[in-house]
Amino acid sequence: MIGYQLTDEHEELRATVAEFAREVVAPVIADYYERCEFPYDIVARMGKLGLFGLPFPEEYGGMGGDLFALCLALEELARVDSSVAITLEAAVALGAMPLYRFGSEEQRRQWLPELCAGERLAAFGLTEPGGGSDIPGGMRTTARLEAGEWVIDGSKAFITNAGTSITSLVTVLARTGGEPGAERGRREISAIIVPAGTEGFTVGGKYSKVGWSASDTRELAFDSCRVPAGNVLGERGRGYAQFLQILDEGRVAIAALATGLAAGCVAECLRHVADREAFGHHLGHFQAIQFKLADMEARVHSARLAWYDAAARLSAGEPAKKQAAIAKLVASNAAMDNARDATQIFGGYGYMNEYPVARFYRDAKVLEIGEGTSEVQRMIIARELGLNAIR
Repeated sequence: MIGYQLTDEHEELRATVAEFAREVVAPVIADYYERCEFPYDIVARMGKLGLFGLPFPEEYGGMGGDLFALCLALEELARVDSSVAITLEAAVALGAMPLYRFGSEEQRRQWLPELCAGERLAAFGLTEPGGGSDIPGGMRTTARLEAGEWVIDGSKAFITNAGTSITSLVTVLARTGGEPGAERGRREISAIIVPAGTEGFTVGGKYSKVGWSASDTRELAFDSCRVPAGNVLGERGRGYAQFLQILDEGRVAIAALATGLAAGCVAECLRHVADREAFGHHLGHFQAIQFKLADMEARVHSARLAWYDAAARLSAGEPAKKQAAIAKLVASNAAMDNARDATQIFGGYGYMNEYPVARFYRDAKVLEIGEGTSEVQRMIIARELGLNAIR
């Protein structure tokens, strides 16, 4: 019989991160969130716990784990706070993973040890101010080879971990050949490593965000920014293909994070309905509340099974594009629905920022947008079903 029983190693990791989230993150994160301040001390302790190195080999300073291990950690962190969870997700899945997957041995040994230790963070520069999901056709950032250097011009938007004091690099996707709007086969897009502090590379101020307020999100500008020709990541012209490969893992990681947020909503509501009274009874006495919580728990269960399946396939080296899209779609919907229902159960208290469910509500919406919108996930699922071939 097929099941999803965690191994002893995975269960030990899950329990360790759950305790860390309860004991270290939960008591202080609300203050960081209200101040819109990056939690450097929490990140440092996450690094010492080995979380930033979970899916990487020990030879680069990692923990020798896999994608499934990273996702378990993300779910447990997001039960308490999504700002901390997205900092880990972006640093690993988008920041360090491209270096590990596509970097040269020299690039890996130069950058990965500090990233795996959580001493430094990496970011991935993809989205642009004037473009959303149409990455190949809409990309305006360019890079040209000149005297043995890449000269980069353009801008990026909504980039996580790009402006912290411990950010070491941003991997930038840029057009290295072909004009904007050219046929797909004629667009050459490459990934280029830009170290923090490079002349011509400017990090904008922090965004004022609805949610994820304790995470770092910036706009980036490149004005004749020069880096060595050897900073190209992998093969020239393969940047977009690399991104698509990384994105499947990133979607599963976001699905695990969303599942954690949805589960956190259930946990907070269970505590609330056991204490809060109305009409002479605790809220948990009323069938309307019971049914709402039953639906919330069912969403969590479905979302967890979806990301478990996709993560297990990817960890085994199997293709899982459809399963990753399903996991991301199902889990982000669960997070948004549970955050809304949790706020309703809490009533007026759910609208007060001192309660975690208010933070969950503000954090949930972006999960239907980042790492590919819900509409993009449906497009992928439909394509994987062969519907695009129907004329």
